[in-house]
Amino acid sequence: MSDADAQKRAAGVAAAALVEDGMVVGLGTGSTAAWFVKALGARRLRITCVATSTATADLAISLGMTLGELGETRPIDLTVDGADEIGPGLSLIKGGGGALLREKLVWEASRRSVVIADAAKVVTTLGKFALPIEVTAFGHKTVQNRICDVLAEFDIGVAPRLRIKDGAPVRTDGGNLIYDAACGRIEEPAALAFALKSVTGVVEHGLFLDLADQALIGGPAGVTTLEP
Repeated sequence: MSDADAQKRAAGVAAAALVEDGMVVGLGTGSTAAWFVKALGARRLRITCVATSTATADLAISLGMTLGELGETRPIDLTVDGADEIGPGLSLIKGGGGALLREKLVWEASRRSVVIADAAKVVTTLGKFALPIEVTAFGHKTVQNRICDVLAEFDIGVAPRLRIKDGAPVRTDGGNLIYDAACGRIEEPAALAFALKSVTGVVEHGLFLDLADQALIGGPAGVTTLEP
């Protein structure tokens, strides 16, 4: 196991310890969130889980966990999920795993959200990791042009690139496409988030702002806690 994987696992195990019997728990998506799901499954608690992707749902079911649908359970007590970058104030870039829309829906429906990550994900300024932007498949090239215009307003002179895997565009669980914008630095994340959401055809973006209540960061010396 690599050092990064060991740190992710430590953070996931620490987050699983936050869950109590009887809770409704949001399950994130991605390699770090998977460690949390596995650690939580091993505890055999009487909980109901809301998964943010089919991949996470499949993992949870394989571990014998009970799943519910968002909006059909009582409010989510705690959501635990990974992040691609963690910036000042627990501002986040998420969506590398392609589940950003469903993740944000679950995060916003949660009483408490905890982000878990390895130490390399903590940054002083967001933007080194390309910002995922989920768009409708219909007319997506015109949406790309509009996104370019928005980025230019923030002095970000890059064209977002359609995410491709195995020679074909990546489809989200909702059937949408993802464009990744290699911004470099995002100096005004809140303003950029608002501007991107105003573009017709943009379903969601990977800027998660004012949503995380706590971060558990796995590092060489163990797990540390960050607050907004």
